[in-house]
Amino acid sequence: MTPQSIALVRASWIKVKPLAEPAAERFYSRLFEHYPEIKALFQEDMIEQRRKFMAMLDTAVDALDDLDAVLPAIEDLGAQHASYGVTDADYDKVADALLWALSQELGADFTPEVRAAWTEVYMALAGAMQEGAAVQCMT
Repeated sequence: MTPQSIALVRASWIKVKPLAEPAAERFYSRLFEHYPEIKALFQEDMIEQRRKFMAMLDTAVDALDDLDAVLPAIEDLGAQHASYGVTDADYDKVADALLWALSQELGADFTPEVRAAWTEVYMALAGAMQEGAAVQCMT
């Protein structure tokens, strides 16, 4: 990840973070509306799920300068998600919903450069989760 990508993600996250609850609601609404098959992977307590999702994003954004420090935890999260039935194809669905939700929260500030930076971050996180899932599936 380039320093410019990190700066763009952090600057945009500062704008989204105070809107964490509505942003998470938009994200999950989009995810379930466009990919209803995903809903079965989630428990009933979506308030807690939204909180955890935003906390994970916050942690990842904070760690962008040293992502290697949090990769083991992200890989563990991927292994946990695999045990729930999450597949590789589901990560693309999440990417779609996340980028859409960010675009809604940021409006005109969600420039092509910001989108590319968030895509880069998401792909790094999703890749680590998928690696953790692959290890889980081998055991």
